Amino acid sequence: MIADAVGGTVEALRSAFGDAILQDTVSCGDTVVFVDPGKAHAILQWLRDTPGQDFNYLTDLTAVEYRDPERPLEVVYQLRSLERRVDLRLKIQLVATADRLSVATVTDLWQGADWLEREVFDMFGIHFEGHPDLRRILMWETYAEGHPLRKSFPLRGQFSRAEQVRQALAANPEAHYSMEELSLAEALHELPVDMQERLAKGERGEVE
Repeated sequence: MIADAVGGTVEALRSAFGDAILQDTVSCGDTVVFVDPGKAHAILQWLRDTPGQDFNYLTDLTAVEYRDPERPLEVVYQLRSLERRVDLRLKIQLVATADRLSVATVTDLWQGADWLEREVFDMFGIHFEGHPDLRRILMWETYAEGHPLRKSFPLRGQFSRAEQVRQALAANPEAHYSMEELSLAEALHELPVDMQERLAKGERGEVE
């Protein structure tokens, strides 16, 4: 029954978007649809808003880069229809060697995409055009070694361990994050003493 429901979605997508639906397959029981990057936002909005489809929950948003350099880098959207209790995976393929990797943001469709897109940007260097606050979320904002989950990223990083430590200590994180964000670490006594003292006085460091 579920397979029939998702199969109907794929047929409806092909009817609505034609050649923008590049391929569909089933992997480990999951239906996967590959779409034209330029049409992806419209397709995702159609899946969310069309009666009878109702894929109203963005379960996850991530990216995958394969060891084979001939394979494209993929942006992956995992969708679920809460009412119909069915899942659909949508993929966008990007040329991994392109100077700039970019797709349209879906934060206007699902607010939960905000931090997910920031993580993909941080780890893979994919730009989400139209994102309201696209900046690093795992590495500090001034991190200069690139994007750690790319296959071209060296196992030990671009810089020596000594240089990595030096940059981390000089990053001045209180200059980049809100008091609310920093208070979470402060509550766990994870901030350096000098930073705790500055925060207690309401001071913020300056970006060098």
